[in-house]
Amino acid sequence: MWRILLSTVLLSLAVSPALAQWLPWAEDVFGERPNRRYERPAEPRQEPRAPVSGLIQDGGARPNITPEAPVVVGFPYDYPPSSIVIDTSGRRLYYVLGQRQAYMYPISVGREGFSWTGTETISRTQAWPDWHPPQEMRERDPRLPEKMTGGTRNPLGAMALYLGTTLYRIHGTNDVKSIGQAQSSGCFRMMNASVLHLAGVAGVGTMVTVVASLPKGVEVSRVPEPPRVAPASSLAPARPINPPRLPHDYRDLRDDTLRRW
Repeated sequence: MWRILLSTVLLSLAVSPALAQWLPWAEDVFGERPNRRYERPAEPRQEPRAPVSGLIQDGGARPNITPEAPVVVGFPYDYPPSSIVIDTSGRRLYYVLGQRQAYMYPISVGREGFSWTGTETISRTQAWPDWHPPQEMRERDPRLPEKMTGGTRNPLGAMALYLGTTLYRIHGTNDVKSIGQAQSSGCFRMMNASVLHLAGVAGVGTMVTVVASLPKGVEVSRVPEPPRVAPASSLAPARPINPPRLPHDYRDLRDDTLRRW
């Protein structure tokens, strides 16, 4: 009798949804867990997201830009011809031509705490260069990518002249408003048309001297341009202002001839 009562109690406990969780063998007995509908659904797996700094950004289009020659100025300083002199305070870059003359380009220089002086040589040149922001720059601005391809959105512009083994460059810029300002991290910015012209005259191995300022007391003056002479093909044929008048018209000439005969 007591065996029948015990079996009845155990059976009622097993089929109760609230108490079935006490009996782990209930699933084996009845084929499925009675309280399955009360289980919490599994959390969806979250895939790790790549950090923003690891992205490669597109620098944009690469338009064709025509080099533009700068003004020629008198340059009364003792620097060798075919070298570059950068006047940081004057925010000017000079390419020495010889005969005490030089090309003069307006530039942008390093802001406070990022300016420097010294001598380097151009180690290589690159049109529409890729930009790899250094680690310390990305730490200051986490939005920067690890790489940006060359293009109109790239801060290095249409051309870069690399200075030795340093991270400094003479490069173009798409921000024309920055020219004449102290805004860079130590590089020297030029307008794209100007840096393309400079790259055409200053190749690998060109010496670059960066000074805080050029000696005072000697002024750089613009060399006047020689007068332009029109090409011979465009000159109109010479015409007399007052053509000489013939001594006789046709009638006089005929009468005079008849008299002679």
